[in-house]
Amino acid sequence: MKNELDSRFILSVFEKIKTHGKEDQEGHMLEGVKAYTDFDGYTLFLEDASVQLSFGFHNQYHFQYEKAEHVEQFEKKLQHIQANY
Repeated sequence: MKNELDSRFILSVFEKIKTHGKEDQEGHMLEGVKAYTDFDGYTLFLEDASVQLSFGFHNQYHFQYEKAEHVEQFEKKLQHIQANY
């Protein structure tokens, strides 16, 4: 995906995690990816142990990570969730 994520893809994966994932106090978890929002619900977050993706106003998103290969692995997890749920 080369850091070119479609906003519909992000929103779809977020909804699939909320629908099929296990809920806890912090959000929902599915296939090692956690989905949650900020206090006002305007910013969505998808994260695993190595990467955090924030998605918000005007369909802008931002990755936080230490190594580029972590982002590639994270994107594969998102693709897996999109294809299998």
